[in-house]
Amino acid sequence: MNLRFYNAKILTTNPDKSFAVAEGELWVKGNEICYIGDGSNQQQRCAELELPQMWDREIDVKQNLLMPGFKNAHTHSGMTFLRSLADDLPLQEWLFEKVFPKEGQLMPEDLYWLTALANLEYLTSGITSQFDMYYFQDQVAKACVDMGFRIVQTSGLNNFGGTPEELEEKYLKFNGYHELSSYILGFHAEYTTSKELMEGVANLVQKYQAPLFVHNSETKLETDECRERYGVSPTQLFEQMGMYDFGGGGYHCVWFDEKDMEIFAEKGLSAVTNPGSNSKLASGIAPVNEMWKRGINLAIGTDGPASNNCLDMFKEMFLVSSLAKLRDMDAAVMDANDVLYMATAGGAKAMGLENCDRLAEGKKADIIMIDLHQPNMQPVNNLTKNLVYSGSKQNVKMTMINGVILYENQNFHVNMDIDEIYKKANEIVGRMK
Repeated sequence: MNLRFYNAKILTTNPDKSFAVAEGELWVKGNEICYIGDGSNQQQRCAELELPQMWDREIDVKQNLLMPGFKNAHTHSGMTFLRSLADDLPLQEWLFEKVFPKEGQLMPEDLYWLTALANLEYLTSGITSQFDMYYFQDQVAKACVDMGFRIVQTSGLNNFGGTPEELEEKYLKFNGYHELSSYILGFHAEYTTSKELMEGVANLVQKYQAPLFVHNSETKLETDECRERYGVSPTQLFEQMGMYDFGGGGYHCVWFDEKDMEIFAEKGLSAVTNPGSNSKLASGIAPVNEMWKRGINLAIGTDGPASNNCLDMFKEMFLVSSLAKLRDMDAAVMDANDVLYMATAGGAKAMGLENCDRLAEGKKADIIMIDLHQPNMQPVNNLTKNLVYSGSKQNVKMTMINGVILYENQNFHVNMDIDEIYKKANEIVGRMK
């Protein structure tokens, strides 16, 4: 479709990672942004862009804000079935005594509905893409493509399942599956994966000269035990094995030392912080301020709906900034504008989605509209800081992915029966012992 948004405030991203707010129009041709400007000489510009005289739809934004969609850079979407079933436990007990036994009862088709449920929640939070690590990835990809949701997947390969050969098959399959689908090499974590399996993954990294992502230094116990096994931290182990030779990064990155941060900076790696999950599981607070000062690319993820339990990027942004201030005992660290960059362009870089990292001509039309006509967004002393410190899901009026509006004014347009998704999710939970 060809869409014209007018009477809009438009959030643009500058090369120095700062933001600017312009007023005017944004046009979408197919799945790309084709124009941002004041809308003058519309007839001439339409001819130049080979747009028809009549738009498929013209939307009066009413001085609300158009901005790039949030990128959920780490999640396990299918864990929606575990929401509020395994709470108030430390990570190791939560994972091995509660999560793994329940996951063992999942059937492949379950992941279609459980992922669909997560996608609905993402849309309400202005999230336009997810970086997912979970089981039955055919069903995950199908659910996302059927709904029009952008999906990047990676592998959760570990000692309990998966082989490097299967990882390679998935890497090749899902990178050619659909325009909304891509795949990045990865495995679950050092503490769940043998040296032999890790070596197999490292060989794939070298074979394809590809980036890799993995859970990294999420807890003190994980990091200490890795040092006992190998004499180095997880980051240093992965670097020694050649896993970080071509980029990638880690999820959580809470228990980083100086050497770990040096490696991430030198290798151009991305650290994906998950403050909601890390707080709920008492894993710790990632040193995001120190990493930001070193120039490490930072992104934000919700983690899964079992360890969070809310898939809400507004909550995560607030926690990134406030926890960093508390960790450093300095109210000036992690400026809200830097956090907003992490949630948009930083996430896109980590996920290999540079074609939808910001609003600009030629970029993919992954756009959200923020309602500024609500009490929590007034007065407008500083619009971008309002988003981080006082914004919420209630402000998301529209979520567009790849040029298609999937959520608007609290209504979903995903070509699926919403009540059926809820019903299936509850049937899956009811079946389990």
